[in-house]
Amino acid sequence: MDSLIPQKRLLSLDAFRGATIALMVLVNDNGGDTTYAQLLHAHWHGWTMTDMIFPFFLWIVGVAMIFSFAKRIEQGEDKKKLVLHALQRSVILFIFGLIVNNFPFGLIGSSQFSWSTWRIPGVLQRIAICYFIATIIYLYSSWRGQVAWIFGLLTSYWLLVKLVPVPGYGAGLLEPKGNLLWYIDSTILDGHTYVYAPEAGFDPEGILSTVPAIATTLFGILTGTWLRRADRTREEKTCWMFVVGIVLVLIGTILDMWLPINKNMWTSSYSVFMAGWALVILGVFYFLVDVKGYSLWAKPFIIFGLNAIALYMFSELLASLLWVIPATAPDGSAFSLHEYIYQSWFQPWASPVNASLSFAIAYVLLTYLVAWVLWRRKWFFKI
Repeated sequence: MDSLIPQKRLLSLDAFRGATIALMVLVNDNGGDTTYAQLLHAHWHGWTMTDMIFPFFLWIVGVAMIFSFAKRIEQGEDKKKLVLHALQRSVILFIFGLIVNNFPFGLIGSSQFSWSTWRIPGVLQRIAICYFIATIIYLYSSWRGQVAWIFGLLTSYWLLVKLVPVPGYGAGLLEPKGNLLWYIDSTILDGHTYVYAPEAGFDPEGILSTVPAIATTLFGILTGTWLRRADRTREEKTCWMFVVGIVLVLIGTILDMWLPINKNMWTSSYSVFMAGWALVILGVFYFLVDVKGYSLWAKPFIIFGLNAIALYMFSELLASLLWVIPATAPDGSAFSLHEYIYQSWFQPWASPVNASLSFAIAYVLLTYLVAWVLWRRKWFFKI
């Protein structure tokens, strides 16, 4: 094991986190409009590989919380102090999310900015809210209480979506326009939602859909609690991760018949289904890396995972810059720097889907270079 990797860590979790961030960069930074279906979100119902990434990261946040908080609690640290620390981290994450959403604030090239259209929800904002609320639930309840919270959150969300009437549309509508989530977001966050959402006024990281996302984080907390148990062997832990994971995938698939698996709405079936897949995939990483000690193959992912939030922000901010920095082609036509790089370096030698994929892979490798430099210098950014 390399001496520059911090010791006494669950390396499989770092590797899983790193693989998740690498995939997030891959799907967020395609070169062109034409790409493989698995590198795009499902338009509405259903799921693709891309739809697995965000719930995996939230679930990983829950697992990591256990290893962070449990030791501090065992050392006698006051719970109120831990809550205040979690609040501080959440506020910083939320602010980072607002920056990512609106960078570069109209200051460079063709970028535009308006307070009236500043998107408020987002990926980091949802992580911040889920992390803080899940922290309170974890600190003030047992694992049985956490199970009850998961059941209560998913059930209450289901009932709200199905039974609360939306003015002009009625109750239980699950289409992009007219569902309860769309109504709440378009009413409360009018003008501040995701411009590329399936329907204007809707936001995939909106207000009500944060409720089942909290449950996703709690699934991770339960997994972290299981992994810290001293009365079970690593082999037993692996087996039960596979068993429970497969059961959750099956339950989520069954629930899909009544409430479709849907990332945009973060439906209860989606939360259960993705928690199951996260358990299975971490089980694979855990068995190979922590049980069998086969860590060399996972080292690039571990390096990615040690600075996950910083690398995500780097990739998003740089992507925004590439789209607004102007460039000029040899014939004098104007492009963004992103378009110029893609059309000059990738498009000429590959089909549209493969050129787009090649650009995305190159972007991941660039991000990995940054991750590697941070790792070599032992710079691990913590909030």
